[in-house]
Amino acid sequence: MPLRQLARLVATLDGTRRSPVADAVAARWGYHPGVARHHRSSANHVFALDGAFLRFTPDGYRRRADLAWVARVQSGLDAVAPPVPSLRGRLVETVDVPGHGRVHAMLVRAAPGEQIDVEELTPGRARAWGAGLARLHRDGPSGPGRDWFSELSGPLAARLGTLPRDASRYGFVHGDYELDNLAWVGDRLAAYDLDEAGRSWFVADIAAAVRDLGPGPAFDAFLAGYREVRPLPDGDLSLLPVFVAARAAAWLVRLPAVLDRVESDGPEPDWLVRLRHRLVAHADRQRALVRDSPAEISQVADVSPPRIGSTGAATVN
Repeated sequence: MPLRQLARLVATLDGTRRSPVADAVAARWGYHPGVARHHRSSANHVFALDGAFLRFTPDGYRRRADLAWVARVQSGLDAVAPPVPSLRGRLVETVDVPGHGRVHAMLVRAAPGEQIDVEELTPGRARAWGAGLARLHRDGPSGPGRDWFSELSGPLAARLGTLPRDASRYGFVHGDYELDNLAWVGDRLAAYDLDEAGRSWFVADIAAAVRDLGPGPAFDAFLAGYREVRPLPDGDLSLLPVFVAARAAAWLVRLPAVLDRVESDGPEPDWLVRLRHRLVAHADRQRALVRDSPAEISQVADVSPPRIGSTGAATVN
């Protein structure tokens, strides 16, 4: 989400993380003012309520149709946190908030269980993780959805264009099936946060899920769990480095819009300057991933990096 949109929302928060914007949106689900508390903002603004999360995004950043597609997907899949209908029976509501503009919103039931990190990943959980992603690939919708790498051009886009898109390799993907988007009860898991869902190669979704895992027994158990549910040829696995580079390049292409200047008469708050610096540092790491990619696609590393000016504001060549 563009930082200017994030800053507008943060400016409405009080000392207890309440916002009149969230109150106006939560009312569509029957919640009284002050119940929703800010949880985080990234692709969406997320507010916590009783056993659920209110997620909304500005109209200019994301279309209602895109959010409605995600809501339908979530409501039709097992082991995925389901959306909650509004008082009018809608999975997605569009709300015109005075002084803030139009937002599109959905309410998602909280997934039961706890988050774990890599150190807590037992062989059984690693296997369940892989099997869970395979089930999403097997059972996900076959209709239209966001093309995950549509922004790319040049050598990397050409390389992806040579890959087969048959139904055994290409289809619905979660987009971010890593551990911090999963809730566990024992060895059973439930996924949430389908903001990055769309259509892509299944092995690209695997690359995104295990990007912090690295080779070893846990990775092997993940693959074994995946293969219990659906096929995964070794030839497809050889494409993991390609999709690591592709995801990094896609992030870099989207970054300039995120770093767009915040509309303000005065200097940006310190938290926003620090966030810009973190994003630019992350961009450097993504460019390194592209540079270290296979030789036939490394030319995409000419994506211009953002830089920090003397005022602390990020600019992009």
